[in-house]
Amino acid sequence: MRGAVFFISKYGSTAQYANWISQETGLPLRGVKDTSPVPSDCDFLVVVSPVICQKLLIEGWVRRNLAHMASKPVIMVTVSGAPAGPRLDAWIRDSLPPELVSRMHHVALRGRQNPRVLSWFDRAMLIIGALKNADPVARKEELGGFDFVDKSNIGTVVKLVRALHRTSSVIPLRTGVTKC
Repeated sequence: MRGAVFFISKYGSTAQYANWISQETGLPLRGVKDTSPVPSDCDFLVVVSPVICQKLLIEGWVRRNLAHMASKPVIMVTVSGAPAGPRLDAWIRDSLPPELVSRMHHVALRGRQNPRVLSWFDRAMLIIGALKNADPVARKEELGGFDFVDKSNIGTVVKLVRALHRTSSVIPLRTGVTKC
């Protein structure tokens, strides 16, 4: 089966994960920001996106290419400060079409956030979000920054891709969330 890694990144940690996934799986890497690739020539997709201001940055590309993704297995990799759980699930449901969310396999990876390199808008939104966060540990991370990026986090994605390579026909992955 032929697949590819489609990604968008804003501050670099998502690009790092996408590069590692591409290197470990041998799948071609396709940045959607610059080239706007169409996934019609793929049997399956690995889609990697940061979560910025509670939205998946790759949302527009997914909606434009949804018809090309309709019958294909999709591994959706999100990169954010939020761990897998109800908050992240809600942000995904708010960002992506329900027909994709219901059948994709989601892998949640923790990212990196350095407040000093954020745009003024992203920094302002981060401060507002942190002030609303009831979790004091998460609030401190949001305001002070964090770095959870580690190559070992991509292990689940690599296993899923290898399982798809072993199949001789297109079969859907089980729907689910994997915490990394």
